[in-house]
Amino acid sequence: MKKIWIAIVKLMGWKFFIPDKKERPEIAHCVLIMAPHTAVADYFVGAAVMFAAGTNPRIFIKKEFFNFITRPLLKKFGAVEVDRGNRKNNLVQRAVDELKSNDDVLVVITPEGTRKPVKRFKRGFYDIAMQAGVPIVLGYIDFKKKEAGYGPTMYPSGDYDTDFEKMIEFFGPIHAKHPEGWSWGVES
Repeated sequence: MKKIWIAIVKLMGWKFFIPDKKERPEIAHCVLIMAPHTAVADYFVGAAVMFAAGTNPRIFIKKEFFNFITRPLLKKFGAVEVDRGNRKNNLVQRAVDELKSNDDVLVVITPEGTRKPVKRFKRGFYDIAMQAGVPIVLGYIDFKKKEAGYGPTMYPSGDYDTDFEKMIEFFGPIHAKHPEGWSWGVES
């Protein structure tokens, strides 16, 4: 089923930029942030990239997308249900535990936490990487170029503000599906 998913996305004209895991082994065990996130379509393209890379993703998705029809399929493809309204959901700790207990898993998070424009990324992904002792890999989906893949690897320094600026330098030139929902993006 994953091969069909990949084939459909490629038939739609998408190109994937995926490093070889031998050259960049961290892509199999990291916090992968995918940005910009302005449309549900981001999930379909982003998941195809991860499947094509042969990774074992845990993709954090808000609970509203889960129902009796979608839950089995989403879970099969690595989706983790998140109740964003519950501050006691222990999301950071759940992700840290997953990364510490499995050397062949990556946690996927959209750092904006929403499809609406924001002034800053939410910090959860950064805290997960720091506590789990794993790198952050910058994943991207560029709708204008129809390119998606893995960007640079960042090792969190502990100085979130400085690291955030480096992330925005990378993500800034990328074209979101809905540019009005991407605070740092360029016009399409």
